Amino acid sequence: MTANELRKLYVSYYKERRHEVAAAASLVPENDASVLYTTAGMQPLIPYLLGQEHPLGKRLVNVQRCVRTGDIEEVGDDYHLTVFEMLGNWSLGDYFKKEAITMSFGFLTEQLNIPVSKLAVTVHKGNDKVPYDAEATETWLELGLSKEQIFYYGEDENWWGPAGETGPCGPDSEMFYVNDLPDCCEECGPACSCGKYVELGNNVFMTYNKDKDGNLTELKQKNVDVGLGFERLLILANNLQNVYETDLFVPLINKLEEISGVSYDKSNEKTYRVICEHTRAAVFILADPKKIVPSNSEQGYILRRLIRRTIRMIHKLGVKKSILPELAEEVIKMYGEAYPEVKSCSETIIEELRKEYDKFNKTLQSGLKMANKYFGKLKAGECLNSEQAFKLYDTYGFPIEFTLELAEEKEILVDVDGFKAKFEEHQKKSRTGSVGKFKGGLTEHNNNSIKLHTATHLLNGALRQVLGDQVFQRGSHINSERLRFDFSFDRKLTEEEITQVESIVNRAIHHKIDVKCVEMNLDYAKNSGAIGVFDSKYGNIVKVYEIPGYSLEICGGPHVSNTSELGYFKIIKEQSSSSGVRRIKAIVDFDNVN
Repeated sequence: MTANELRKLYVSYYKERRHEVAAAASLVPENDASVLYTTAGMQPLIPYLLGQEHPLGKRLVNVQRCVRTGDIEEVGDDYHLTVFEMLGNWSLGDYFKKEAITMSFGFLTEQLNIPVSKLAVTVHKGNDKVPYDAEATETWLELGLSKEQIFYYGEDENWWGPAGETGPCGPDSEMFYVNDLPDCCEECGPACSCGKYVELGNNVFMTYNKDKDGNLTELKQKNVDVGLGFERLLILANNLQNVYETDLFVPLINKLEEISGVSYDKSNEKTYRVICEHTRAAVFILADPKKIVPSNSEQGYILRRLIRRTIRMIHKLGVKKSILPELAEEVIKMYGEAYPEVKSCSETIIEELRKEYDKFNKTLQSGLKMANKYFGKLKAGECLNSEQAFKLYDTYGFPIEFTLELAEEKEILVDVDGFKAKFEEHQKKSRTGSVGKFKGGLTEHNNNSIKLHTATHLLNGALRQVLGDQVFQRGSHINSERLRFDFSFDRKLTEEEITQVESIVNRAIHHKIDVKCVEMNLDYAKNSGAIGVFDSKYGNIVKVYEIPGYSLEICGGPHVSNTSELGYFKIIKEQSSSSGVRRIKAIVDFDNVN
């Protein structure tokens, strides 16, 4: 089974069960300051999981690309990827546990032909706040699983959420494939990491709302969020051992062999895998509608890190010429059908990779000069300290293996243990940065954040009035205290322009304009002049929010009903975000309401 066949099989299975296809969202979450990248298929649906009506109805299905950056250094083994795909389906207040589990079971056993005997599942065992999940247990037994195939765990294993400090949460029931391996111990089960149990997916039952004091109350709208691991199912469907044996990577590995002149074997397996995985990830990020480019902060920093690690690995393979653009062209060819935006952005992708290759080559030469400076002050048998070794890694992109090779040539030692300690500290910070940047995050849809969300529409409209129609939103992060808005523009705004923008927004607030919302066909919305952050996330029916005279945007919401609810708007900072992108930080004085 090919990757494209599996995607189509999954979507068609749920379409037959009255699910509508929700288009995949950007890799960068909209109006969510909690994470750098979309890490799960449910993230774009948070407003609808909180009760807002989705234009496509109560049953949804899609395939969503996600990025997780906490384990970049682990890429190259059989499991870790930075970019992966999630198969997702949702019930927004429609069906619940029994129906969700039955459909998940049917897809695994009837569509993928996984024997019932090879499945294991987990169920929430209950605690002093919530009861044991009897309905999930009974459903699995009715479907044909034995009692021995059902395992019971507490909150650490079988509880989802909330995504932030507060919000929807509830028990879940995970599904596993059981490999033909002996138990590792008496307590061996899906919670083990021994390799016998491979997670396939999870059924999350959003039953409760958690408040800031930790209290749980039952939700009026109970939801189901089902996520299945696309790559793992593809491996299983083809009876393979790892993702690099699937058609997601085999053509790329073959291309790397061809253009590098180096055969793929056990001696360079991890190097090969990293090059292919990171190239694929870089292509997807560069193709994203949010126009991410390599930089020294946030999403751009992650992209730069991936590209430069790829270049280091190409050098490690013994290849000195620039082959990254050719590899990227192969990725574009491989994924053009499933993800058309990859093909349409091909020129931009290749150009950005070429520019980053040239920049890194200069950095690499600077790093060699710094390394030689360090080594020049040491004698044979002396030790390069951990601070110097880590600076070569962090500033110049030298992996510790490269530093060790250079040191060995000069018979100099390296404080590897000290380097590892600094590296682990660096990893912890990276994980923190990729998991949660601000408190609140996904579920912080309180009154203040809703007001600030509406203010971004006014800000966008004002910027286009002052600077012209070449201005487009490139991203926004909102918490309950401030908004951050990224937009396409190639120079610093003047003080006069900033004042003009503020005046337009505050005039709209002063005039107490009703915020209108109309659902319409996407093409009709575009023809009417409505703008959107990125078209690919929208279905055929969209919500268009209008603030007459100031803004007309396709958006999921939520928004205030009248501009008078906002208060006084003030830009507190305007700066560069990345090449061709400016960033505005602004606040709204909620106490200064008309």
